[in-house]
Amino acid sequence: MQIKRVSQGLWALLATTLPVAAFAEDALDSGNTAWMLTATALVLLMTIPGLALFYGGMVRAKNVLSVLMQCFAITALMTVLWMVAGYSIAFTDGGSMNAWMGGFSKMFLSGVTVDSLSGTIPESLFMTFQMTFAIITPALIVGAFAERMKFSAMLWFMGGWLLLVYAPICHWVWGGGWLADKGVLDFAGGTVVHINAGVAGLVAAIVLGKRKGYPGTAMPPHNLTYTLIGASLLWVGWFGFNAGSELAADGTAGMAMAVTQIATAAAALAWMFAEWVAHGKPSVLGIASGAVAGLVAITPASGTAGPMGALLIGAAAGVGCFFAATKLKRAMGYDDSLDAFGVHAVGGIIGAILTGVCADASLGGVGLAEGVSIGQQVVVQAIGVLATLVYTAVASFVLLKIVDLLVGLRVTEEQESEGLDIAMHDERGYNL
Repeated sequence: MQIKRVSQGLWALLATTLPVAAFAEDALDSGNTAWMLTATALVLLMTIPGLALFYGGMVRAKNVLSVLMQCFAITALMTVLWMVAGYSIAFTDGGSMNAWMGGFSKMFLSGVTVDSLSGTIPESLFMTFQMTFAIITPALIVGAFAERMKFSAMLWFMGGWLLLVYAPICHWVWGGGWLADKGVLDFAGGTVVHINAGVAGLVAAIVLGKRKGYPGTAMPPHNLTYTLIGASLLWVGWFGFNAGSELAADGTAGMAMAVTQIATAAAALAWMFAEWVAHGKPSVLGIASGAVAGLVAITPASGTAGPMGALLIGAAAGVGCFFAATKLKRAMGYDDSLDAFGVHAVGGIIGAILTGVCADASLGGVGLAEGVSIGQQVVVQAIGVLATLVYTAVASFVLLKIVDLLVGLRVTEEQESEGLDIAMHDERGYNL
């Protein structure tokens, strides 16, 4: 008992004489770590099998394996490239170039050890969590050029895109780059992930050209059951995406989960009713697409918006993305196969701009920075959107042209007619 009292006295003395930071700084938190292990697995679930099934069900039967293969191969390729250089470019100090990109001090995960920490979680876990974002972002682009790009060209383009487009923009926003300095709010990836991927997808769709027979030939989804299962997995996995971006098991993560659910439900209903009015019947594809639109739009605002803001963002995204995926696509004449641009870029833009509105405390958000008005924050958000649009469009176009010169981008007409499952992989999704 005496020893116990002495021990307690020593700890009391230390607590009053040493700075609190000495105990709190770089201390592993097992609760935060457990949550982030879960969140990381949930985000990986979003790509395989979530996105793979969501996209796979929307293509024609002769191309289902090609889409599943692309998502699976991207998962493997991005993992290796993120380990080799992507993580370092995105999340280290770039010295004199830090506004634009990180450095190379952590290439091949140099210095990432069992004991190294990122805040209160292992750095290895933070790196892997961010890796799952680097996996799903290029995989989203697949939806824009589905059914017509060579598999080899896809690998070359995605590899270059991760290192030259995704990682630098990730650094701009989350790694201490120039958009972070400007005060852009992007909690979980409105600019970094969705606008980035959606714009790259649109550029790829335009450079590749339309699918053979589009738009005169009907190309309906071959398996909406897959698509709805995939959308459901995306919905569940997105809690890791948004609530996990807090990097802690706390109140902000809890609210991020709540607003994600609210916005997704609102967008699913908004798309469903908009389609019902416009086309006479609500569709399974419509409500699934609406849910994804809501997930996309709430992503940048998930750490700052309140419940009413989430309702507004979801409703706006559901209606806005419906018109982008139907009327805008037809009016502009581009062949965005699975509406990667219409859902991800447009939904991302809606969410990024409304983040500047819904973060304000008067609208139930956590509040803007001191002295910053809603109008000022919206201008900052618009700068982030425009910077991402321009850089992604130009860099993606250049990369596509280089890949076209190296290996060619598009399959032949005969291969497209036969289907990419047989033409690219010598396999069939179904043995009939």
